[in-house]
Amino acid sequence: MLFNSFEFIFLFLPITLIIFFALGNRNKHRPAMAWLVLCSFFFYGWWNPAYLSLILFSIIFNYTLGTVLGHGNSPLLRKCTLWFGITVNIGSLAYFKYANFFVEQLQNVTELSFNFEYILLPLAISFFTFQQVAFLVDSYRNETNEYDFLQYCLFVTFFPQLIAGPIVHHKEMLPQFMQNDRFKINLKNIVIGLSIFSIGFFKKTVLADGISPYSNIVFDAAATTGDPITFFIAWGGALAYTFQLYFDFSGYSDMAIGLARLFGIILPLNFYSPYKAINISEFWRRWHITLSNFLRDYVYIALGGNRKGTFSRYKNLFLTMFIGGVWHGAGWNFAFWGALHGFYLMSNLAWVKYTQYWSIPIPNSFKKLIAWGLTFTAVVVGWVFFRATTFDAAITILQGMSGVNGISIPNAIMTRLGSLQEVVTSLGIKAHLGGGNSFVFTWIWILILLPMTLLLPNTQDLFSKHKGSLSPRAYEIKNTYWLYFSIGKDIQWKENIVWATIISVALITGIMTLSQVSEFLYFQF
Repeated sequence: MLFNSFEFIFLFLPITLIIFFALGNRNKHRPAMAWLVLCSFFFYGWWNPAYLSLILFSIIFNYTLGTVLGHGNSPLLRKCTLWFGITVNIGSLAYFKYANFFVEQLQNVTELSFNFEYILLPLAISFFTFQQVAFLVDSYRNETNEYDFLQYCLFVTFFPQLIAGPIVHHKEMLPQFMQNDRFKINLKNIVIGLSIFSIGFFKKTVLADGISPYSNIVFDAAATTGDPITFFIAWGGALAYTFQLYFDFSGYSDMAIGLARLFGIILPLNFYSPYKAINISEFWRRWHITLSNFLRDYVYIALGGNRKGTFSRYKNLFLTMFIGGVWHGAGWNFAFWGALHGFYLMSNLAWVKYTQYWSIPIPNSFKKLIAWGLTFTAVVVGWVFFRATTFDAAITILQGMSGVNGISIPNAIMTRLGSLQEVVTSLGIKAHLGGGNSFVFTWIWILILLPMTLLLPNTQDLFSKHKGSLSPRAYEIKNTYWLYFSIGKDIQWKENIVWATIISVALITGIMTLSQVSEFLYFQF
């Protein structure tokens, strides 16, 4: 079930809330918790009920092992239990996520044909697997408290964060589920939750889905025709996807936080204006924050971190990002994207180390502008591999972005506001592009969304005084941001008629788009 659907907004969510608080207000906390677990299972099984058995097995398996790890006295038994649990979890993830890819590669190499039934990827398996691996490791480290099975089920299946994160940590979530006031209706939580949800809803349905057609057309053409793509078309497609993914993922993150807040639960921050970053390390401290934290705590540090010298640090950094790339999907493009960001981080680390004593006689703001431009360009190049369905398609797009196929403005643009079909056809891309979105209109979208990402406060900033997430971050501009100003600096959401109007317009505008429902991009991961 999608957050941006009629069934969810007008049926599932209100029914879930009404019965949850009806039970909670009568001090029936256990039944209320059980009801929320059942609703979360229903939410998960909406796409494919067959995979309910998979997530239920995963929950029972990991809860059992966590109990053993929490009570076991034998160090050897505990270590064997931990590695058995990690092996089963990662093995299950690898089977469902990568079996098809490995069989296809084996067939290509050996030219043999295998009678292998295509395996459908269970929804959210990457997220609930990582979440429970962290629980096992922390149980082994004696960093968990005693939780019963119902609480653990809610921790794993809580529907606002189940499908695409954030990847929640047991010490952040389970104590909240056990607080009695979470079962009582709180009007302020309802208002804040609806406000955050509506902002995210607008980002997804209006902004992300609004610019998505152009990115889809260009990337699909690169994958299917192989025709050369010129400079403006290539950059238009790459930037369109850059902002589509930004507002799609940012919108989902806001909607998840808002939905959880309706139940009085505060989720961790997962997205904090990453395109404002002036280096790639800062980008990863702002993009998919909970995944970055997981990779740091359970992969990078486990590999040795920076404890064994410079070479080992660079190697561990590269391997961590490569694993992060493979986590996103089975394909050489994802592996290369992860490796590329590993190279980015290594280069940034080396640059900081060897230039810290340099004195360059240019204004600090100009340095930050250059650093931002390089970082943003590097991220856009990475997104080309992330979005492209094949490695060759990504190279086709990048060739166009580099200008090797020409930099001329399409004739259709020079004469009039031609349709996108006319413009792309004039550049030699022979594909059914459909629609009438003009090339000029696409670039207007880009020129609107770019300053929005750089100048406007994000949701975390707007709700920081109302604990919009578990993070205290707010308006982090002075020390890192290359611009000295932002529109609405230090603006805060308030319970007044102005913000009520803004939120209402965002919600109503989003609802008006529901006739064309689209999935969130991170659902495929």
